[in-house]
Amino acid sequence: MSRDPEDVNKLTESTYKNVVENFNPALRNLVNLGKSYEKSVTAMNMAGKAYFDAVAKIGENAAVSPVSRELGVVLMEISETQRKVQQELEETMKKFHRDIIAELEKKTDLDVKYMTATFKRYQSEHKIKQDSLDRSQSDLKKLRRKSQGKHSSKYEVKENECVRSISTRQVDMQKFIAEGCREALLEEKRRFCFLVDKHCTFTNEMSSFHDRAKEMLTDKLPTWQDKCSDATKVPDTVMTMIEGLQTPVSMTPDASPLMERLARNNSKDSVGPPPAPALKAQISPLANMFTQDIPRSPISVDLNSECTDQDSLGSSGLSRSASVSSDMNVRKPRVLTIFPHTSGNNDTLLSFDDGDLITLLIQEEKDGWLYGELEKTGQRGWFPSSYCRPYSESALTNRMDSHGYGGEEETPVLLPPADYTDQGSPSKTSSPSPDSMGVPNGIPKPPFLGGGNPFATVKLRPTVTNDRSAPHV
Repeated sequence: MSRDPEDVNKLTESTYKNVVENFNPALRNLVNLGKSYEKSVTAMNMAGKAYFDAVAKIGENAAVSPVSRELGVVLMEISETQRKVQQELEETMKKFHRDIIAELEKKTDLDVKYMTATFKRYQSEHKIKQDSLDRSQSDLKKLRRKSQGKHSSKYEVKENECVRSISTRQVDMQKFIAEGCREALLEEKRRFCFLVDKHCTFTNEMSSFHDRAKEMLTDKLPTWQDKCSDATKVPDTVMTMIEGLQTPVSMTPDASPLMERLARNNSKDSVGPPPAPALKAQISPLANMFTQDIPRSPISVDLNSECTDQDSLGSSGLSRSASVSSDMNVRKPRVLTIFPHTSGNNDTLLSFDDGDLITLLIQEEKDGWLYGELEKTGQRGWFPSSYCRPYSESALTNRMDSHGYGGEEETPVLLPPADYTDQGSPSKTSSPSPDSMGVPNGIPKPPFLGGGNPFATVKLRPTVTNDRSAPHV
């Protein structure tokens, strides 16, 4: 390296210019890139968090499965471990921002002002010293020109003083240039040392982060790999369940509800009804209102209109091996209760309300008792025959018109013809008043319903015109 003061001065100035014009702007750019790096890492952490949250969700679904429960637990552990790794990375990036980015951003603005001022001061002092040295050299040249004349001894002393002054100023100038160059190089080195030191700290933090992440991941990695090493392995509990299913087991299908009901009825009928009460059944005091012309006993129904002829369950002993279709097609006689009946404490009697339907299982009376099944509850028991009447569809419709069988038919009520008919005449059995002959039901009939002109009652107003060309009448 050259020791010429001018070359050293140029090195000093280039050093200051390099710091001010290149290093400080590079620091500003580094700060901006560091912030972008932080944002990228933050975005990466957010994306990683979302990703491993999804992995944990899948693990929760797998944990429900009896086969994949262990794998679901592994997925949730992996997600939790990665979450801890991301937290460590976030802490490391916080230190990176605090130790590097924040420091560089603060020092860059201050360093630009400091290095600019230092460079200007060096240039100013160097200019002053250089000007003083130049003046001394100029004075020495003048003295030497004068000393070449007749009075050379007169300027010898001044010449020597000027030479000593120039020599002193040159030494001073060299020291100043050397100190300035040294100071400029040290300032430059301080900045690079600062930058290297901060990044060494960050590198150490990143190394510690990777060591902690490696420790967290490598501790559980063999266990995780062991869980997924054999995809055909099935837990013992599941294998026991599968082996149990593979063993043939005879399973009888459930019978249909209709067959169960018929079987229940058959079982009840096969057992037979309980014996009839020993006491004679009571006759309702109101029963004669409904049985004026009908013999009381035995109760019989017209099976041609109700159902096909069949013997009673108590006497004929109908075989229960008949087909289901014939049992469904043949309908048993039914009776309609006209009075309520309470069984009390006797389990063999049947309780019912007025208007209930009972299917007769024994059609012959026994001391005024009948045996049947109440349709709405399915209960069976004995009940007084005087509390019911044979039931048929026609009897149900005429129940409000007739009281018992063989009762006198009431005279049918003849209704007047509809208001909108013209051909209907008043019934001979009814005697409407003369005032209501043309007014059916006492309501006046509109004129257009009687066959006349519906507009006959409309009165037209005379027409008035203002036409002057109309003829004068």
